[in-house]
Amino acid sequence: MALPTPAPGQELPALTRTVTREAIRRYAEASGDFNRLHLDEEFARTTPFGGTVAHGMLVLAYLSEMLTGAFGRAWLAGGSLKVRFRAPARPGDTVTATGRVVAIDSGQVRCTVACYNGQGEALITGDVEIGGATSSRVKPSDGASAGIQE
Repeated sequence: MALPTPAPGQELPALTRTVTREAIRRYAEASGDFNRLHLDEEFARTTPFGGTVAHGMLVLAYLSEMLTGAFGRAWLAGGSLKVRFRAPARPGDTVTATGRVVAIDSGQVRCTVACYNGQGEALITGDVEIGGATSSRVKPSDGASAGIQE
């Protein structure tokens, strides 16, 4: 089945994940980042964060997963990302990764992207460029999130 070519203004299909303590623990093991801020609730309560927070790169992985779903190999082989981490994700947060095509120029697709928590607070915002994505697998969003939970 041929999927549509991305167009400026097109919403990318959103992806929703729930941040769990188990996902944070697994990310710590995979990354080797055992900072107590992520794993030790008692310690984390004494910090300015007031409790444990997910690794920023774990939340960024949700954004990359959304882009892989939208652009497939074009994202994996030729994507670049520039982001700002705006706020932490916490255990129990529902995180939604979103994106919108803003321009297409000479086969380069440019998008704005973001991750939001369930209260609508921006956790990550940024810009993406994907080379060779003009014949990608991007699907128009119906405005609903993917609804997949970890």
